[in-house]
Amino acid sequence: MAAIYSGIHLKLKSPQTSWEDKLKLARFAWISPQCLLPNKEQVLLDWCTHALTGRYNQKVEFSQNVLEGLWCYLDDLLHSRKLHSLLKQGKTISLRLNMAQLLLDRLQECARVGSKSLVCVSTILSVCQGLLSSPALSSVFTTKYELIADLLAKLCSLACRELQQPLLTEPLMTESVTCQDEVMTSDLDSTQIEPIIESPSDQPELVANKSPPKPKENLRAANLFEVLLQVLSCYLSVQRQQANPNRVFTMVTNQLIQPLVLLRHLLTSGEFAPSHTHLRLRQQLSRDIRIKIDSILHLALFPSEHLTYYKEELLPSKEDSGKRGPGGAKGPLKPVSVILSKLSAQGYCEVHLHYTVKSNTLSLLFKFFLESYGKGRGESEEVHRMLCFYFLTRLVPALDVCLDELSPAKADQPVSVSPGQKCSPESWSLALLAVESLLSQALSADIYNVAADRIRHGEVQLKLYRALGQILINHAQPSIPAWYRCLKVLLSLNHLILEPDLDQLSSSAWVNSECMEARVQRARQLLACSLLQTYTKLRQLPHLFSELLSVICQPALDHLRPPLLSEGISATLRTCLLDTPPSQGLEICSLVLESIRRCILPDLLKEEREAEKMEIDGGGDNKGENKEMKVDQEREDASRKLFSLSQLLHGVLFSLKTLDSASPLPIVRQSQGLMEEMQQVVKELLLLLLTEKKTVKANISPAPRTPRKGKKNLDHKESEKVSESKIGALWEQKTQEAALLLRYTLVEVDTLFNIHCSKYTSLDSAQTAAASKTEDCASVLTCIESLLSGEIVPARLQPSCSPMSCLLLKLLTLQQMKKVLLDTPLLSEHSTAALLNRAAQFILSKSEMEVSLDGEQMWDGQIASVNASSYLVAHWYIVTSNLPLIAPYLSGEDVGCIADVLVSSLLSSQTDGGKDRPAGCLSPSLISSQLLQSAIFAELPSLFSATVCSLTQRIVCVLKAAHVPNVSPTLLKFQEKGIGAYTLEGDAGQPPLSTTIVEDILASSKTGEMSILLTDTQSKELVNVLQILTDLNPDGMNSEDLSSIFLLLFFMLTSTSSQSDQKATDPPESGDDARFLVKLLRILTCLLEGRNFQSVLKLIHAGTLLQASVSSLIWHSNNGAFRATSSSDWLDLIKAAQGFIRSLVQLIIIRNSSVRLNLEQFASYLTSKEMASMQIVAPSLAVVSGKPDPGASVLSVHLLLASLTSFSQAMTSNLGRSKPMDQTLTQMLARTTAALGPAVASVLKPQTVGQSVIQPASILGQAFVVEVVTVMLHCELSSLSVEDENKQNDTQPTLSHMTLYQGCCQQILKEISCAHRPLDFLVSSLHFLSTFYKAVEKREGEREEEHGEEKKAGKELDELYMQILQNVHRLLTASWLSANDVCELEPAVQELLRHLVEKSTTGRFNLLLLLIREGLDTGKLRAGSYREVLSAVIIIKLLSCCRLPELCSKALWLIAPQIISAMVFLVKSSTQDVSLTLSFTVPTVMSMTSLLRQGEGLINNPHHVILVLGALQSMPLDHLTPPVYQSAFLAVHEALFAFIQCHPQVMLNAAPSFLNVFYRLVASIMQEGRQRGDSETDSDVYLQCSRLIERMYSHIAATAESFTTLSAFMVAQYVTELQKVHTHTHTHTHTHTHTVIVSYRVNKVPH
Repeated sequence: MAAIYSGIHLKLKSPQTSWEDKLKLARFAWISPQCLLPNKEQVLLDWCTHALTGRYNQKVEFSQNVLEGLWCYLDDLLHSRKLHSLLKQGKTISLRLNMAQLLLDRLQECARVGSKSLVCVSTILSVCQGLLSSPALSSVFTTKYELIADLLAKLCSLACRELQQPLLTEPLMTESVTCQDEVMTSDLDSTQIEPIIESPSDQPELVANKSPPKPKENLRAANLFEVLLQVLSCYLSVQRQQANPNRVFTMVTNQLIQPLVLLRHLLTSGEFAPSHTHLRLRQQLSRDIRIKIDSILHLALFPSEHLTYYKEELLPSKEDSGKRGPGGAKGPLKPVSVILSKLSAQGYCEVHLHYTVKSNTLSLLFKFFLESYGKGRGESEEVHRMLCFYFLTRLVPALDVCLDELSPAKADQPVSVSPGQKCSPESWSLALLAVESLLSQALSADIYNVAADRIRHGEVQLKLYRALGQILINHAQPSIPAWYRCLKVLLSLNHLILEPDLDQLSSSAWVNSECMEARVQRARQLLACSLLQTYTKLRQLPHLFSELLSVICQPALDHLRPPLLSEGISATLRTCLLDTPPSQGLEICSLVLESIRRCILPDLLKEEREAEKMEIDGGGDNKGENKEMKVDQEREDASRKLFSLSQLLHGVLFSLKTLDSASPLPIVRQSQGLMEEMQQVVKELLLLLLTEKKTVKANISPAPRTPRKGKKNLDHKESEKVSESKIGALWEQKTQEAALLLRYTLVEVDTLFNIHCSKYTSLDSAQTAAASKTEDCASVLTCIESLLSGEIVPARLQPSCSPMSCLLLKLLTLQQMKKVLLDTPLLSEHSTAALLNRAAQFILSKSEMEVSLDGEQMWDGQIASVNASSYLVAHWYIVTSNLPLIAPYLSGEDVGCIADVLVSSLLSSQTDGGKDRPAGCLSPSLISSQLLQSAIFAELPSLFSATVCSLTQRIVCVLKAAHVPNVSPTLLKFQEKGIGAYTLEGDAGQPPLSTTIVEDILASSKTGEMSILLTDTQSKELVNVLQILTDLNPDGMNSEDLSSIFLLLFFMLTSTSSQSDQKATDPPESGDDARFLVKLLRILTCLLEGRNFQSVLKLIHAGTLLQASVSSLIWHSNNGAFRATSSSDWLDLIKAAQGFIRSLVQLIIIRNSSVRLNLEQFASYLTSKEMASMQIVAPSLAVVSGKPDPGASVLSVHLLLASLTSFSQAMTSNLGRSKPMDQTLTQMLARTTAALGPAVASVLKPQTVGQSVIQPASILGQAFVVEVVTVMLHCELSSLSVEDENKQNDTQPTLSHMTLYQGCCQQILKEISCAHRPLDFLVSSLHFLSTFYKAVEKREGEREEEHGEEKKAGKELDELYMQILQNVHRLLTASWLSANDVCELEPAVQELLRHLVEKSTTGRFNLLLLLIREGLDTGKLRAGSYREVLSAVIIIKLLSCCRLPELCSKALWLIAPQIISAMVFLVKSSTQDVSLTLSFTVPTVMSMTSLLRQGEGLINNPHHVILVLGALQSMPLDHLTPPVYQSAFLAVHEALFAFIQCHPQVMLNAAPSFLNVFYRLVASIMQEGRQRGDSETDSDVYLQCSRLIERMYSHIAATAESFTTLSAFMVAQYVTELQKVHTHTHTHTHTHTHTVIVSYRVNKVPH
């Protein structure tokens, strides 16, 4: 057979053989091992490539199918594992060199627009991929640099075409569907066409055994972008191997830069993101391609060898004298010009993309340039900076921003831009984004040294930046955010850049910026804040404000200027003014007042005189009307400016530091003069308004009345007069707002200065100094009267008084009320009280309050932003924040109105779900919530009572609307009384309402029937009201309110149910009923703590309340109300019921309120026959009743057990008060314990229901059952202790359920550490073991006393002791416990250890120490069993905090140095594995810290204490996630504090080591807290750590005498670290301030 197949080579060359047969023979020859051909692989490759070359050279002719088959055959050969395994074995296989050109020609055909390739593109790409996958095969491209560059260019063009084609067009990759290569290659082995992967066997398959390929998908089609990434990597490798950088530069600029930058833009731009999705272009693949493109451009365009060429082209001759290289014609003499010409050339991309690609590329090139040439050393550093600057000067004009190039010839010439010079880039938005990027990079690279530029370079950089700034200002683009950011960067470079155009900058970018888009407003605000901060640092804030004022006083470009001081700008202004000298702040205020008097008031007065002159002179009607309209418009313009200046003055004065007694006298005098000048301006403004008022009256009075019917005959002139009158009213309104704002500001600041500064004389005091006291009083009252009567406001403006004016009038009235209340003699006058009542009602404005507050309304807290939509919020804020002042002077009806608004706003916020609101904005619900939670609310009894009444009325309204199946006397009372004040007193001759409610409660508790059925909507309404009640302080309620609300809520508990409860077949779908009862029980528990709760107990017995609450819950449970309740909601209900019972029993005992009577009633109910029968029968009731869910009946038993448990706990905690009380409580405890025993036994016993066996304990939860048994045991122990103290005979009481306790203990010891257990079960089990060990210890002690069985008793106790220790140790080593679980278990473990060692013998304690010693084994840590070591570490920490017997304490602290040494070694070993930091290293350090704290005065050798510092020095603090870093930081910090507080002498002796560890913390927080865009949560972590550093600095400063010699070391270390990083502002503040304080205090100490 071999001989037969050996002739295949001849048949392949024979012209008689058809090409179809040749292709089949070639395929067979490749896959068949029987075909013996010398060098078969090379022969077949040569045959295939020769055939393809001949076909394209037109030497051979065959069909299209054969052509496609040959390409697919070549693709299969190149991808086969056989070929690649031979290549790896070293066999020489090569391709013809003309194969590279053949592939390039085919790719050229594919990339040509409109042409149809003869071969599938995916096949050609796959062939390229196969070629490049092996170095031996890829040599056809890599041996010649031009070929691989040409391949890359063509693939880039193909990729660009693919990305830009419409999405509806099928991409090139899908052309493989139409290819016929599936048919042509169906007989090839599928394993040979996969990617190159090692395979254990390369055996061929028979053709007949192969399944046909999928027709819709070509699995061998190479992805274009994966091939492109492969070609980029290959090209980059070849480029790096090139020895001639000039050749690379020429090749890249001539062939590659244009397609590469276009491709990069298409991959980066979001505009083509749909194409990425359509082509299944992965984000990571796109990122990898961009990285390769960046590397190619960076290395090719800016190699280190080209530095000389760039210097020759860019630097002026004087900049680089003596530093030039040989140069010559070999290299690119002008690389910058070449690059820019290629980018600016047309044709390599679509016209609409050209400018975008160019602008993006320029900033990228500048980044590469800075990375390559921006760094130098010594003298060359400045040369490199200037080189980068001159490169920048070439890039900016390329954006079509009209700027003269700073060529070497023009270096000495000033750069300027005339206003009329044309500057029209294709897209201002793109140009500004590019300029911003360029300037930001220049700022970050620090290429602008102001001093060097001025001294050695003739301010060439300043001139360029200033020219650029002039362009930005002369061609302002205030609707583009990048425009503001460019100006901000220029300001950061040097404030002198924009200083000459500061007025235009203030106008365009601040005062007259009209675009209100959110992004633009943010950029505008940042620029304005940057201006304020910059001029504050320069101490030139008055200069900035003088320019700002000149802009404001200019004629307004539009009526609608944006707000001058937004919230962000106001906050920055406040901060800046606090850092400004007081004299400058006062100077700013004087400038504002001067602008008002010099620019605004003359215009208003002049316009008024012109109006009067017009009236006198008369003239033509049209001419006079036009002139009058012009005057009104000019007045309106002036009034708007006046308001802006008033707002500015208000913001500045309210941000200044107030005067105090320590203020210098010149500042006080300056302030005094300012206030007087401001008062004069206010008087002139008010006089202007009053004068206008009189003029209007004079004009209106002689006019005859127009008949009613004459209105229809108004002509056009009369309508114009109406509009003119509106304009006139508008300017008066704005002037009035400004005057009132100035007056309010004056009164507030004047009062504040007068209160805090004794040197300051108030304006009121100065005016009334010569007047008598009665005149002074009369002036204050007159002022209030004028405010209330509206004399300040012109009569024709009063009906339509603006919202801001109304608010300011209320604020002024408040100020006058404060003055009256401070004047004691004035308060005694009869007329004063009435006037104060009127003033309070004026501030409240009940008519305005009755308008419902909308939850959507917002107010940012700025007075100047008050308008019609935010007025109600501002008004509500003023009312609520001044309630202590006005509430005493309001009537009950007014207070009720406030309460209704308060409740309505809170309910509306709950209804709308608390929608997201802007930060810093106030809403009605937020204001109401803050008032309700404030401490002042409980001190307003009238309002508090009115709020309770309002809530009561809303509850009653819901109850009245509910369905009532049974007649309820309480509801009948509600129906009779109607909606009103629901007080507990009844009408004459009728029983009070309280009696009726109590009777209903008693009846409901006995019968168990619910008289009111609530729908889901009604339940939600009640829940919303209850939510408000939870925020009320019960101590603020009077007796009547507390009684009424408590009884009403308790009536709801015992008499209401959801309607679904009554349906026997359909259970409730959710646990809403349980959640409603939880909220109700929690509020009732809270009300129990009210100081007036005794009034409730006068109406109903506490025992009745306890019985009614439990019976109602059991009724709900028996009726299936909780069958659909989730486990979490059910547990919440159990806890709420237990909390209510405990609180009420505690109240009964503490207040000694008929203790025996009430407790006897409740105990009798819980231990009654009905309850006993329920607990035994309940689990089996499911069979009798036929209920589908037998577990639901166990819930009643759960409630009963919970009630008994909480009742017993409350009584046990009160034992020891008095002998009579103890006797009563022990009797009750005996009854409850006796009832608990059978109940627990019935729960632990399996119940058979039908064919299944149910474990009631599993339904109730193991944790709950263990908790119940623990309470039983604890109650018995407490009772025994009381009986022991009071025993009269020699009989010893015993534990009645010891068998149950022992069985429970054995079960817990068996289960606690064997497998995963819930955390609540573990905690309750540990509590039980603590109590059980105490019980066994007590019993064994009694046995020793009685029978002398010391040895036997001790043996049993030793066994239990060892069992508990071993199980606790195993539990702490359990792998299923997380670090948080261990932390939650620590308190329970510590309590258990405390009981174990409290009366421990030396022998038992030695067992514990032996366990610890075995655990502290470094070998276990190395073996990976760190949890065993961690268990010992935790036990050490907890044990050190326990109180030990004397002998045990001595033993512990005797070996404490050995323990510390072992843990130090463990810490140093664990730090080698960073993953153990949180789980092991941190707990070990905390354990050492505990030993240091508890060992104060007990560890004698300081050497062992100093060892801890070595462990802290090795603690990892770098490159940690924020949570891990915080834990490590806190551990080290607390250890250092243990040194300071407990071992100060050791710290002083080892001060250098201590400071080294401390400054590791300082350096780490400065490094981790650097500005890197962390999330808010991460920033909070670093901020908390920096505050701890601040605290540590304070402690070090307090003991600075001992650190005198180390102060320089401390400061030097801090400065060194500070120079390395740029920290967050808060972090820097907390560290820097206290370093300076320490240095200052230390250096003050005398040596």
